[in-house]
Amino acid sequence: MADMNEGLQSWQLKTNHNRMLEFQRNQSSATEGPVELAFFGSSAFRITSPSGLTIMFDPWRNLPTRRWDWYFYDFPHTAVDIGVSTHAHFDHDALHRLDASVLLDRLIGTYQFGDVTITGIADKHATDSSSATYDFKMLTKEFGGIDIEPPGNPRSWDNCLVIVETGGLRILHWGDNRHNPPEEVWDALGRIDIALLPVDESQHVMGFERTAEIIERLTPSVVVPHHYYIWDVVARSSTLLPAEPWVNRQPHSRFIEGAYTSYMPQTLPSKTPTVDYFGDHVAFDKKAWHKSKGV
Repeated sequence: MADMNEGLQSWQLKTNHNRMLEFQRNQSSATEGPVELAFFGSSAFRITSPSGLTIMFDPWRNLPTRRWDWYFYDFPHTAVDIGVSTHAHFDHDALHRLDASVLLDRLIGTYQFGDVTITGIADKHATDSSSATYDFKMLTKEFGGIDIEPPGNPRSWDNCLVIVETGGLRILHWGDNRHNPPEEVWDALGRIDIALLPVDESQHVMGFERTAEIIERLTPSVVVPHHYYIWDVVARSSTLLPAEPWVNRQPHSRFIEGAYTSYMPQTLPSKTPTVDYFGDHVAFDKKAWHKSKGV
């Protein structure tokens, strides 16, 4: 007999999509106003459109095998309108932790609703671990028997670059994509205003030189680091390190005093690229999360 708790648990939720019905009745594809960006730790961000639609990227969980934990507990249960996962790694794919009306798992193509357009572009996960503290490519092959190099990589080493267009802005979640996608991928990305890029001092996903190459190619107004160590969210066993030393080395950076910030096209910084850093701030109650042990 199958485990009743296996897979998505949406059928057990007491909520419904009445909120989306209301958006559906009042759809507008060109709503003006601020776009909020909220940081939930690791690579998880919530984008709120001018109309109020919420999109959560890359909620995280611990490795299902429990060989080692990256987080004190799994992602806090969170209600949003749309959930998105860039790729099938445990630190990006916990869509089951969301109370969402729509789930877009590894989106390839375009989804449009209300004042939001979400586009996924298929590519590959980073595999160059030459700058990382640990050679994850070698470890994966030695202990897992898996060759992660494309094109023969398993599914979890694919990645989808995802762009959210809303409020006149184009926001790119890089996920853990490789630094050197083919030219047709760069062409598909087009103009990017805000780039969410994986950065930490261990250079776990990619080296700093590769990050600089991506920023130079994208020319975004704002770069927001993610995928870094937060002392009371991310366990030391993750081997991740903070991103603050890298942020401090950038010519233009701002430390966000909280877990939320807002953007509009006319208020984007004139000194580009500007790095906006959330630091240890996350958009959930960490004390309550610890007290409840993530329940």
